Amino acid sequence: MARLPRLFAPDQAQLITAQFSPASAQALGTPAGQVFERLASWLGQSAHQHRVAIHGWCIASKGLYVLATPSEATGVSRLIQDLGRRLAAQLKVGGVFSGRYRSTIPQPERWILPCLIWVERSTTREGLVDEPTHWGWSSAHAHTEGSDTRATWLQPHADYWLCGNTPFARQAAYRDQLNAGNGAAIDAQIELALKGQWGLGDQPFLAELALCANRRVQPGLRGRPKRVTG
Repeated sequence: MARLPRLFAPDQAQLITAQFSPASAQALGTPAGQVFERLASWLGQSAHQHRVAIHGWCIASKGLYVLATPSEATGVSRLIQDLGRRLAAQLKVGGVFSGRYRSTIPQPERWILPCLIWVERSTTREGLVDEPTHWGWSSAHAHTEGSDTRATWLQPHADYWLCGNTPFARQAAYRDQLNAGNGAAIDAQIELALKGQWGLGDQPFLAELALCANRRVQPGLRGRPKRVTG
């Protein structure tokens, strides 16, 4: 069966994850800090070059997690390829990522913030820290405490701005949501959409998304079509 093209729709954010290969994950672990620092810088450079607006990001021990809006269909692919080449040259371990990156398009005002929380809590899921803000290589600090000099290229999503009318209110409201987490059921839905690389939202959203996306946005019905007799 032919592989579907990457899901893309104009002006729609994407949740993206690229898992590190076992060899690169091992190399990153000893020590990771300097490489993570470079990778964060490369992420900003590549996002600017390929016209991808980064709304949230996290570099963890198992992979790269990003919420972003590309300006064109190939933007995210080029960004990931660029990061892979740079990291491969740095680590000298061959393939950096384990397979292809995965992505989904989440519904605005419904799934964007859960996806952002999923990105920034990846370090707690991996057992790296007790709280997301304790990890230095993510957008968690910027969203909960203010600007981050490491990632001046971060462009908060419109849904984040809806968290409050002032910076303090937004940061406090989002901090509460981030600390609480999504819950297992919400995380499972996000991960299922990523696994299938389909749209993430209710049926009205998926129907609207299908009108502008470059391919179908949800899996088709299983089995063969029913035969029409008459």
